Amino acid sequence: MVSTIDTAFSIERIDVFVFRAPADPPVQTSFGIMRDRPAVLLRVTDAQGAFGWGEVWCNFPVVGAEHRARMVATYLRPLVCGNRFDSPVACFETLTAKLAVLALQCGEPGTLHQIVAGLDIALWDMLARRASLPLWRLLSGGGPERPAPIPLYASGINPTDPQDLAAAKQAEGYRAFKLKVGFGAERDSANLLAVREVIGPDAPFMVDANQAWDMDEAIVAGRRMERFGLGWLEEPVRADASAADWTRLAAEQPLRLAGGENLTGLPQFDVFIGASGMQVMQPDLGKWGGFSGCLEVGRRTLRQGKTFCPHWLGGGIGLTASFHLKAAVGGPGYVEVDANPNPLRELLAMPAFALVDGAVQLDERPGLGVEPDLTACRDFIVEVAGT
Repeated sequence: MVSTIDTAFSIERIDVFVFRAPADPPVQTSFGIMRDRPAVLLRVTDAQGAFGWGEVWCNFPVVGAEHRARMVATYLRPLVCGNRFDSPVACFETLTAKLAVLALQCGEPGTLHQIVAGLDIALWDMLARRASLPLWRLLSGGGPERPAPIPLYASGINPTDPQDLAAAKQAEGYRAFKLKVGFGAERDSANLLAVREVIGPDAPFMVDANQAWDMDEAIVAGRRMERFGLGWLEEPVRADASAADWTRLAAEQPLRLAGGENLTGLPQFDVFIGASGMQVMQPDLGKWGGFSGCLEVGRRTLRQGKTFCPHWLGGGIGLTASFHLKAAVGGPGYVEVDANPNPLRELLAMPAFALVDGAVQLDERPGLGVEPDLTACRDFIVEVAGT
């Protein structure tokens, strides 16, 4: 962080916007189908009128976006608005502590983690805008050099005719790809072969099982898929499997393992970063941590010699925030970009990112450097709640 920047703030207003756009085609995973694309955005405004944007993860359950927005209005506003905090990190830690008992009482730790994470993104965006600095520069401590271009991969390639979408994304300039698996050995193998034939033998190619298998099934699947030259196998088993289970899985099948989007808290991340099973760490800054938590996860990941690849599957604010997170952390790896159509990706982050040879270059625009086009999105807005 740039030491000369004033990071203290007092928030006067939190606005919440809920969007839903049709998913055509629907997004398929091993555990469910998204038939529309939701997004929950937060806009914070401080006492001097500075503002920032954040995004809350809200893909599942399919009815969850409106609920998360109401949780922001009910629980975050009273704890944040009108109170002074020395930094976003201090605010993140305070809110996490104050909401811990409520998380136990209502059985919704995920929802509460997610609304705090979305707020954290907005607070960091606001501070960077206030300082007239791009957020990547504020997070990385300043310096004159731009970050290197950030490699992206086309994610969420569905199991129905995946070679068609892979070919389309390759034509758009993507150079790395990730296929959904977990739909049966025969179908998975046919899809892997079809995509590999389209993208060529040397293109980086990954798979995501979305927690589809038990341990024995995952071992068999990893061995079966080795011949396709895969960069990683993501979430082959349940996210609550122990680090010891992941270590066993890494030892008994040949593919590099990826995960982390469903981990929460630095202590849990530290366990997996320190163990040998999970080699690619994928925190989702809209699910837990925002920048205040995930920046440290990234730094610890690199110190352990592992690969840091932020997870994201949502609207444009969270995606752009993931670019800035990766730029601030550095190191090898990719940022995930959903390959499926989603107007909320582009319209909620204008100007949209430009892909050049599989990568995006961040510039000097203050904060996240993007603005939601609320006018263009008006047909997708289903709920707005101001202070």
